[in-house]
Amino acid sequence: MTTRASWRGFLTIEALSCPVALYTAVSSADRLSFNIINRKTGHRVERQFVDSETGKPVSRDDQVKGYRLEQGDYIMIEDDEIASITPHGDKTLTVESFIDSDDIDKLFFERPYYLAAGPGEGDEVLALIAEAMRARKVTALARAVLFRRYRTMLIRPHEDGLIATLLNFDYEVRSAKEAFKAIPDLKITDEMLDLAGHIIGTKQGEFNPAAYEDRYEAALVELVKAKIEGKPLPKGKPAKEEKVVDLLQALRESAGLGGKGKGGAPKGKPAGAQRQRKAG
Repeated sequence: MTTRASWRGFLTIEALSCPVALYTAVSSADRLSFNIINRKTGHRVERQFVDSETGKPVSRDDQVKGYRLEQGDYIMIEDDEIASITPHGDKTLTVESFIDSDDIDKLFFERPYYLAAGPGEGDEVLALIAEAMRARKVTALARAVLFRRYRTMLIRPHEDGLIATLLNFDYEVRSAKEAFKAIPDLKITDEMLDLAGHIIGTKQGEFNPAAYEDRYEAALVELVKAKIEGKPLPKGKPAKEEKVVDLLQALRESAGLGGKGKGGAPKGKPAGAQRQRKAG
């Protein structure tokens, strides 16, 4: 692997240990980036910290972290005070338990890393661990001091190797109750379920990441290219205005039935029974 490792240490499972390295699996480094420029001079603008009251620049030596109190005052926290409580890791990723592969909510997934063998004889050990986990259909929960914090990682087989995913802490994952509180208590008929199932069946497919283009990024590249070459600037398409329609009618139209009900019956007279069913 040619990329630089984000972390190096040892993976341990009881008495079993091997050198490993974490490599970033997902990165936004290849996205187009811009600098902020002074329109009048064409020079790059540099960021400067200023006092919010006096407006005067504050030197780096006079900058200190502060925690805001309710009344608006701040408690200053010095860098050496933070350093004194920062955990010092022993460069060990310790597997604490193995769990079923579907036993964790993906909401807790934060950032994936490739877990590869480090310098030394680690390839055989990692290959054995990956194969054993694959055979038992389990994933591993491991703990380590990563990036100045105690972190939990989920390790799972991936292709010929392993993926180690940083997990969000419990307090970082928000409850769904607030987001879903406005969902109405719908009464769903058999026809609705049949139509929805038909639509799902006609759209059945497989995930191919190469098929999903970052259209905004592509448009930015085209914009920059046009500016460099002095060509007319590309124009984005206006947003499509969606109209609110009746749910059942929308299902029928999506299923290609137009205004007809199930079995070709006219709208409002669907064939078969329409037992009322409450959405769970």
